[in-house]
Amino acid sequence: MSLVDQFQRRITYLRLSVTDRCDLRCTYCMPERQTFLPRAEVLDLEELHRLALAFIARGVTKIRLTGGEPLVRRDMIELVRALGRRLGDGLEELTLTTNGTQLASHADDLAAAGVRRINVSLDTLDRATFVALARRDGLTQVLEGIAAARAAGLKIKINTVVLKGVNEHEIPALIEWAHGQGMDLTLIEVMPLGAVDADRFDQYLPLTQVRAALDQRFTLAASAHRTGGPARYVDVAETGGRLGFITPLTSNFCDGCNRVRVTTTGQLHPCLGGSEMVDLRAALRSANADVALEAALNRAMAIKPERHHFAIDGKGQAPALARHMSVTGG
Repeated sequence: MSLVDQFQRRITYLRLSVTDRCDLRCTYCMPERQTFLPRAEVLDLEELHRLALAFIARGVTKIRLTGGEPLVRRDMIELVRALGRRLGDGLEELTLTTNGTQLASHADDLAAAGVRRINVSLDTLDRATFVALARRDGLTQVLEGIAAARAAGLKIKINTVVLKGVNEHEIPALIEWAHGQGMDLTLIEVMPLGAVDADRFDQYLPLTQVRAALDQRFTLAASAHRTGGPARYVDVAETGGRLGFITPLTSNFCDGCNRVRVTTTGQLHPCLGGSEMVDLRAALRSANADVALEAALNRAMAIKPERHHFAIDGKGQAPALARHMSVTGG
C-alpha cells in the first residue's frame, strides 16, 4: 500500500540521514561547539537498509542520503551499494547531498553503485569567506571533490544558502561558474532550525530580493523542470544553465510535498518545519518489527501536517524548532 497522507499527497521521496556528524561547522547550521549523538543511538547499517527497503515497499521511488555529512560515516558506501542493487526494482533514483570535502575519495564508488546525480552544498568560491562560514579551511577539498565527481560522470547540482551581507554579492559569479561547468545551481533561504551562534535575522535575505537583482543582470525564463524536491527553476539565457529557488519563508511550497525525513536515530519527521515525529527505531527493534514498522509508517501519514510554519519575523527571535538541520537530515 502506498504512503498517502491525510491531504492525499503521495509520499515517494525519502531523505534518510546516515549521521549527524559533520566535518564543517557552517554558521547558519550549527554552533562551533556542536554536541553530536553517541554512536550507540545511531542506526546501524542493517537497520538503515531495512528502513529503506520498508519505504521502497510502500512506494518510495527516490532516496536521498543525507547528514550531517554522509560521507564521514565509514560504512556509508556499503549502504549505497546495498541500496543501489534496488535501482530498477522499485527504486528509481538513489542520490545524496554532501558538502564535498570527502567527495574526491568516494566519487568513483558512488558512480559504480548506481548514483547518477548528487547535490553539493557550496556557499562561496572565496577562500576567506568559506573559512568564515564553515569555520574550516576546506574550499580546496570541495573543489577537488566536485572535479572528481564530474570525472566519474556524476551530474552535480550546487546548493547555495544565500546570506545577507556575506555571499549575496557572489551569487552572479556562482551562477556563471556553475553553469560554465555544466552544473545547475539552486539558491536557498536560510531556515530557522536549531540554535546557532549567529542571529538568523541578520543572516536572512528573502530570495524575492535576490531574484529581483538577478532579473536586472540575466534573462530568466520559467522552467517546467522538476526534480521531486521543493525547488522552482528558471532558465538563464546568458549562461544556458538552470537556476533553482527554494523559498521556505517567502513562498510556501507545501501543497505538493512528496517527502519525509528520517534521522540517523530512526525518528521520522513528516515535515521539516514541524514538531511531529514517529519513532521508527523503536519499531525496528521491537519483537514484531515488520508489523510495528507498518503501523508507524501509517501513523506518520496520519500526522503529516498540511504545511510548515517557518518564520523569521524580527531580530532575536527564537528558532522555530530546537533541532538542528544536521540532526534532521539536510
